[in-house]
Amino acid sequence: MILGVDVSSYLEVLAQGVKFYDGASEIDPLDAFRANGVEYMRIRLWNDPRSPQGDAYLAGTCDLNHYLRLGALAKERGYKLLMDLHYSDFWADPNKQFPPKAWQGLSLEALEQAVYRFTKDCLEKAKEAGVLPELVQVGNEITNGMLWPVGALQQPDGTRGSYESFIRLLKAGIRACREVAPKAGIILHLERSFDAEVYREFFTQMEAAKVDYDIIGASYYPYWHGTFDRLFANLNACKRFGKQIMIMELSYGFTAEPYELNGQPQRLVIMGEDSFVPGVTDRYPMTPQGQAEFIRDFLALARENGIAGVFYWEPLWLPGEGLCWASKAGQAYIQEEKSDPNEWANQCLFDYNGQKLPGFSEFCQNFAW
Repeated sequence: MILGVDVSSYLEVLAQGVKFYDGASEIDPLDAFRANGVEYMRIRLWNDPRSPQGDAYLAGTCDLNHYLRLGALAKERGYKLLMDLHYSDFWADPNKQFPPKAWQGLSLEALEQAVYRFTKDCLEKAKEAGVLPELVQVGNEITNGMLWPVGALQQPDGTRGSYESFIRLLKAGIRACREVAPKAGIILHLERSFDAEVYREFFTQMEAAKVDYDIIGASYYPYWHGTFDRLFANLNACKRFGKQIMIMELSYGFTAEPYELNGQPQRLVIMGEDSFVPGVTDRYPMTPQGQAEFIRDFLALARENGIAGVFYWEPLWLPGEGLCWASKAGQAYIQEEKSDPNEWANQCLFDYNGQKLPGFSEFCQNFAW
C-alpha cells in the first residue's frame, strides 16, 4: 500500500515563515515524510486561480507554475507525483464545480476541446520540466459531475441525471492523459464514501461507457462520511469493478482548541468541539494521541481490506497570515463565503507551533507495506 500526502499549500506556508520541528530541531517536512516511507506527493491544479484584476485566490494559488515548482521540490527528494486536475479556477467539490472563467458559456463540444487541450498542455509542460506525474486525477470529487451545468450529474431538485455529457468531458481529459503520459494511472475520485448506491451507480455507468481508467479514488472524512465500517463496506463492494482502490483524502483533528492569530482565537468550523460521529469521535478523542490512534487503526484496516494507497490531505497547512481557504476574490469566484481563518490547521500532522505530532509517526510507517 502506497502512502502519499497532499501538501498543495506548502509553498504559501513557507512564504509566511512557518517552520517545522521535531523536538528542538528544525526540520524540512518534505524530507521527513520521504525519509519515513511516504512515496507520493499529490498536488492540486487549478486553471487560473486569480481574479481578472490579478488578485490571488490563495489556498496555494495552485496554477500550472505552482505545480511545476512544487513538483520539482518533490522530485528532488525522490517523490512520485499525482496531478489533481480540478478543471476549475478554484475549489471543485460535490457542492461546486465552476467552469474556469475562460470556459464559461462554452458548448459541450467546445468544453470537450478545452478539457483535452488544457490536460494535454499541463502534462506536456510537466514532461518538459521533468515532473510528469505517475498518477493523474481527471477531476476532483466528481460525485456530482464537473464543469457545471454542462457536465452536472445532480440536478437542482436533487435527482441524478444523465451521464452522457459528463462522460464525454471525462473521456476528453483521459484521452489527453493517455497520449502524453501513457504509463500514468488514471484516477476517478469521488467523495460521499459511505454511499454504496451512488458509487455503484457511478462506476456502473463508467463500465457501460467503457471509460478508460485505472483507480477508484475516495475521500474519507469521518465527520462527513461516517464510520470505518460503512466506508470499507462500500469500498469492498466496489471491487466488483476490477480496479485498484485508493483513499485520496484523509485527515483527523489533534485538538478542538482554536489557534490564535494576532492575539485573537480563530474558530474551527470543519472539525471542532461540536463534531461528533458515533463510533469515531467517541473512540478517538481530538487529542494528539487520539489523532495518532485514528491514523494507526485506519491504516491497519486499509491494508487488511486491500486498499492500494492512502493520501493524507494538507498535513502542513498551519496557521499564518493569508493562510486560509480563500481570499475575497476567491470567495467571489466560488460564490461562497469562506471564513478568513485556516479551519484546517487542527487536522495537520504538526501542531500550531510546527511541532511534529504522534500522528506523523503513525502515518509514516518505517516498514515495507
